Amino acid sequence: LRYIHALPWRRPSFKMTMMRVLLLVSALSAVNGFTTTNSWVTRTAPAVSRAATRRAVAMDVDKITSDAETKMKKSLDSVQSNLDTLRAGRASANLLDRVVVDYYGAETPLNQLAGISVTGGQALTIDPYDKSTLGDIERALMESDLGMTPNNNGETIRLNIPALTEDRRKELSKTAKSLGEDGKTALRNVRRDAVDKVKKLAKAGDISEDQGKDGEDAVQKMTDKYVKEIETVIKKKEADIMKV
Repeated sequence: LRYIHALPWRRPSFKMTMMRVLLLVSALSAVNGFTTTNSWVTRTAPAVSRAATRRAVAMDVDKITSDAETKMKKSLDSVQSNLDTLRAGRASANLLDRVVVDYYGAETPLNQLAGISVTGGQALTIDPYDKSTLGDIERALMESDLGMTPNNNGETIRLNIPALTEDRRKELSKTAKSLGEDGKTALRNVRRDAVDKVKKLAKAGDISEDQGKDGEDAVQKMTDKYVKEIETVIKKKEADIMKV
């Protein structure tokens, strides 16, 4: 009986040791299961990451072309707006859109400082909101390229629209062409910036050579489209100017 009581498994310290061993075995089993699962995650994660990267890069190329088109559209609108300021023998408030006035040291568009109306079909009347700006407005009109002499009566300014001479028509036609060339230059600058961005993606290996070429081709086609649109509006304006 004394011998049985002396056996190791009868001792408290032995029981504690066995419990610790069992807990360790259980923990190792759990770790082994996690390791197996984690190996699958490790194998799968790079593939998911690569797919996400490809989608992100494709979105980058799309955004580059989309931003370029937005800027090209603004360039076209700017050309059209500037052409509207060139008179073709008819009075229009748009003729004064490019006139800026030195208003307390700030270059301010005339149409923000005064009401502009067409009177009699061949004259413009400028009615300043602040009468103290009459002198500044008159000076700005005289320094502009309108080719008209303002008449200041102390309350308003009147601009009489003279009939266009042949020389004046030719001069306005040249101005229209110059505005068109400025617009085309703006388009080419947008194209250059967009193509550079696409090339950087290709150089970094983010897109394939074919994808880079497709992106550049898309930007070039877009540029050609807006160049033709500018040429169309310029020809239309020139015809309008030269029509007697």
